[in-house]
Amino acid sequence: MATVGSPGVGTQPTFNTDPSKYTTIHDLLDVNKQDNRDLLVKTYGDQGITGFLELTGATKSAGTNDFVQYWEEQRRHRLVALTGGTFTTNAGGTVDFDTTPTDLANELGSLEAQTVVMNDRTGEVFICTTANDVFKRLDGTASHTAWAATDSLIVLGNMYDQGSEAPGNFMKTDATKRNNSFMIIKDKYEVNGSQATNIGWVNVGGDYRWYIHGEQETRQRFLDRREMMMLFGQLTGADASTISTNNGGVAGSEGYFAAIADRGIEVTNGSANPLDSFAEFDNIILELDKQGAPSEYAMYVNRTQDLAIDDMLASGIATGVTAGLPGQFGAFQNSPDMAVQLGFKSFTRGGYTFHKHDWKLLNDPTLLGASTKYMGAMIPLTQVTDPRTGIKAPSLELNYKEANGYSRELEHWVRGGGVFGHNELSKDVAEMHYRSEIALITRAANQHVALKG
Repeated sequence: MATVGSPGVGTQPTFNTDPSKYTTIHDLLDVNKQDNRDLLVKTYGDQGITGFLELTGATKSAGTNDFVQYWEEQRRHRLVALTGGTFTTNAGGTVDFDTTPTDLANELGSLEAQTVVMNDRTGEVFICTTANDVFKRLDGTASHTAWAATDSLIVLGNMYDQGSEAPGNFMKTDATKRNNSFMIIKDKYEVNGSQATNIGWVNVGGDYRWYIHGEQETRQRFLDRREMMMLFGQLTGADASTISTNNGGVAGSEGYFAAIADRGIEVTNGSANPLDSFAEFDNIILELDKQGAPSEYAMYVNRTQDLAIDDMLASGIATGVTAGLPGQFGAFQNSPDMAVQLGFKSFTRGGYTFHKHDWKLLNDPTLLGASTKYMGAMIPLTQVTDPRTGIKAPSLELNYKEANGYSRELEHWVRGGGVFGHNELSKDVAEMHYRSEIALITRAANQHVALKG
């Protein structure tokens, strides 16, 4: 320590001159440039989940109303369910309706005398001797297996004596009208003026302003959520009088899986037990046969189901049970190479060709990978004919609102308080807005399959 004094002044403050308080000019200036790697690493790979609708052949169509109306053909033949009916066995083994089944009363009104039917459970054949009332074994047997309210009657045809009159009743076949409402999806990204001009260390596509990455992520997140709403959206049941208070004040919109749940095929095996045998596939094929399904399907599945099918095919090829990869490739211009390039693996079974594809949506642990409810879907690769117009369209159709050149399929606009030259706001920000008004139409949902855990 040193004490510094001045003449006539007295003792002055002391100063610490310890060398440890000093630094070198090199450390003070730190002239070395940081060794920065400006590449933005995709830690979780390509996180995009969109593409399901495009790869499965979904078309895009413009809409001009709050609802999309479409038509589906009814079955030519229909079972007559005996639900709600009660029956009495009379002398001679005849069956008498005490209470007319609900299905018979609503669908047909009555079964004409001379109509021939088969009980779907017992296989026994009856002829109606009195309209909508008394039935007797056609082969003359005086006994029969008791009917149950859970049975149904298959209308085989009829038998008339010579010179008899034509039947009075007939079963009508019409087109089924369906509709789905549009849903509006929105999102926004915001950046202030200072952040819009700051230069960072990370290369975000040829630029070093981080907000660009944030805007790109918001846009892709919006597209992902838009696709998920088309897949998992549901109708709320709201009508014009209750829409303001019913389930968030929206009518909702029927998504892909809601359509399958309502009128399609659902296969539930459990998350620990995916489809992994030809017997299970055969059960699905038998159901597809009942629905008049086309011969070519795309399968979008999670990784658990994907690996189970690979193992099944490996064992099948080794034992000659399955045809393996050869099959139809109509969805890919009949080219197996194109199917492989798009990431599909194909195999045939029972006259059907299945094109398997991994579905990233069901693998992402922040999305449907966090749930064990869905393991995949099977989508028919075919065109469906509208029975009213005769127009052919793919089974999946993305509809969006449009009129006079204004489209609401995917809108994007910017507002700002002087930032980027936009002057609609008073605050120092730029807002990027996204909006889409869409509805997914699932035609012939009875031919689609949902694989559930």
